[in-house]
Amino acid sequence: MIKRTEGIHHITAIVGNPQENVDFYAGVLGLRLVKRTINFDDPGTYHFYFGDEVGNPGTIMTFFPWPNAYKGRIGSGQVGVTSFVVPTGSFPFWEERLKKFNVEVTKSSRFGEDYLNFEDPHGLQLELVEREPGKKSEWSFGEVTSEVAIKGFGGATLLSARPAYTAKLLEETMGLEKIGEDGEYVRFQATADIGNIIDMKLSPVPKGMMGAGTVHHIAYRAKNDEDQLDWKSHVESAGFGVTPVQPRQYFNAIYFREYGDILFEIATDPPGFTLDEPQDSLGEKLMLPDWYEPQRDKIEKVLLPFKVRELD
Repeated sequence: MIKRTEGIHHITAIVGNPQENVDFYAGVLGLRLVKRTINFDDPGTYHFYFGDEVGNPGTIMTFFPWPNAYKGRIGSGQVGVTSFVVPTGSFPFWEERLKKFNVEVTKSSRFGEDYLNFEDPHGLQLELVEREPGKKSEWSFGEVTSEVAIKGFGGATLLSARPAYTAKLLEETMGLEKIGEDGEYVRFQATADIGNIIDMKLSPVPKGMMGAGTVHHIAYRAKNDEDQLDWKSHVESAGFGVTPVQPRQYFNAIYFREYGDILFEIATDPPGFTLDEPQDSLGEKLMLPDWYEPQRDKIEKVLLPFKVRELD
C-alpha cells in the first residue's frame, strides 16, 4: 500500500528585519501572525508563524528573521517559489493592492493557470494563483477581507540538484501523483484541497546558498504522532537518514535531506497554535516553551521590538 501525505504543512524561510517581515506578510498580504516565538535551536532569533485564522496546516508560512543576515542565493537544493492560493476572481484586488505598496508584479502561466509573481522585501520569490478548492480564510486584516484573503498555500516549486531522484521520491515515497508536464516543469499533486501542488523544474539550476531571501525547508503533513513514526520508518526504508522526532511545541517534526539536496520535514497536524494561547489573541505575546521560560528576560532583551500594524 502506497503511503500518501496530504500535502504541505508549512514552509520556513530566512529573512531580514523582523518589522519588515511582519509589515509585508501581515500588513500587505493580510496573513495572521498566529505565533511569535523563538528559533528553539537559536533562541536569540524570532520564529514567526503566519497563516489563516488559526494557522491550519497548509496555510503556515514561517520565518527566521535575522536583522543582519547575509543575502542568500536561490538555486538548486531549495524551494524556488512559494505559491499562495486566493479565491477565484480576486486577482484584480491583489494586483491593485500590490501596486499600492510598490510591489512589482509580473504575470506568468503554467499548467493552464495564471499567476501573479512578486518578491517579498528580502527577495523571497512568491506567487498568487486563483483556485476554487479550499475554504476561505476567516481572517480579515485591514482591506484584506475574507472574500479575497489568502486561503493558504497553492504549492511550491522545487529546484532540485537531481530532478529525477526528487521526482522518484515525491511519487514513490511521499505518495504524490504525477499529473503532467508543461515545458520545463513537472507537476505532482497530493490529496488535500490546499498546499497540494508541487511543481519541479526538470533541469537542475546552479546551487543555492542559504541566507536571507531563501527557503530553509519545506514540511509535509503527518496526521498525528503515530502517523509520523510510520513516516519515519517508511522514509528510512527508502534509504534516507531521518532525524529523531524533534518537539516544536505546536507540532512534532522529523527531517531528512533528499537526493536533490532539498531539506524535507514531516510535521504533525496537532496540537496546533491554540496550545498555549486562545484563538482570539494568537500571536500577541512572545511565547516560549517551558525549557526557555527561565531565560525570558535575557531573550527579550536580545530580540528587536516590532508591531503588527495595518498599513492601509
